[in-house]
Amino acid sequence: MKTAIVHDWLITYAGSERILEQILRLYPEADLYSLIDFLPESEREFILNKKVNTSFIQKLPFAGKKYRNYLPFMPLAIEHFDLSEYDVILSSSHAVAKGVLTNSKQLHICYCHTPIRYAWDLRDQYLKESGLDKGLKEWIAKSILRYIKNWDYKTAVRVNYFVANSLYIAQRIKKVYGRESVVIYPPVDIDKFNLCTKKEDFYLTASRMVPYKRIDLIVEAFSHMPDKKLIVIGDGPDLRKIKSKAGKNIELIGYQSSEALKNYLQKARAFVFAAEEDFGILPVEAQACGTPVIAYGKGGVLETVIPLHKSEDSSATGIFFYEQTTSAMVEAVKFFDENRTGFNCFEIRKNAERFNKERFKKEFKEFVDRKTEEFFSSR
Repeated sequence: MKTAIVHDWLITYAGSERILEQILRLYPEADLYSLIDFLPESEREFILNKKVNTSFIQKLPFAGKKYRNYLPFMPLAIEHFDLSEYDVILSSSHAVAKGVLTNSKQLHICYCHTPIRYAWDLRDQYLKESGLDKGLKEWIAKSILRYIKNWDYKTAVRVNYFVANSLYIAQRIKKVYGRESVVIYPPVDIDKFNLCTKKEDFYLTASRMVPYKRIDLIVEAFSHMPDKKLIVIGDGPDLRKIKSKAGKNIELIGYQSSEALKNYLQKARAFVFAAEEDFGILPVEAQACGTPVIAYGKGGVLETVIPLHKSEDSSATGIFFYEQTTSAMVEAVKFFDENRTGFNCFEIRKNAERFNKERFKKEFKEFVDRKTEEFFSSR
């Protein structure tokens, strides 16, 4: 079967690109399509150094840095791809990739990271980050996002089968699109992370500093616990605001290489996570290091972290707090501190191994093969 793989955009190697990498390794002969491709040469290996078929947005001014500003044009751009020569289309979509045009003779399977958050969940954040949150610009932008939302809903019928990255996203696909989906958890490169049983006296958080990641909440909470050291990795538009909240016990060290991040994950007493994420790869990577997780108990993390209920619960891998408030996080950290001897680094690592790359490739290929056979045998 001639196969095309469609991805939203190629800017860097992040969460959705890890899934794309494994899909490409499963189907190395497939052609790759993306709205834009501004991957640096040093990061092209994960797409097997493939030629990328891009859209007209690639040639628009500042598309590499300001691509989100071209959101109004993305539906048109994705529909301009001519995929008529392919039998199977595999889309990796957190924005518009699932909206590619196909015909009744083509099988379209979408690995959905989330229904497009700019339209459904993160509208206000998108407007603020794009400088479109005031006056006439705001009114126009909100009108455009209503159009995007309607387009996103209507194009769900172009997908034959949805694959969700978590039960949490499967529920959102059902709510937003009215479609069923199968859950195949993302691949985590467990083998890159070594188990470390000797933990040091600091807590760790790491993320791009944007509002929904709630790094500000973590920093504020630890400012109320001056006896506990927090190391913060990452940068982004919220950095200045977060710095203003940081007490002397908090060290903001900016962007770090993957090797440096791994080193901190291995040695941290616990990894702190306050976002409501679709899946959340970093909490799994922390567990691969034998490091317990203190997390906001909503979203995909409920499927990857086993909460501690009693001090002798040796299978536990973390602790949840259920309100995104300073007081709730402070209580969670204190509870963790009182019960940290109840965590077993080997059990924590064992839990993370459920999400390894080989498991993903096996489950995804079996699903695609089965649906391909069903679809084309009935033609």
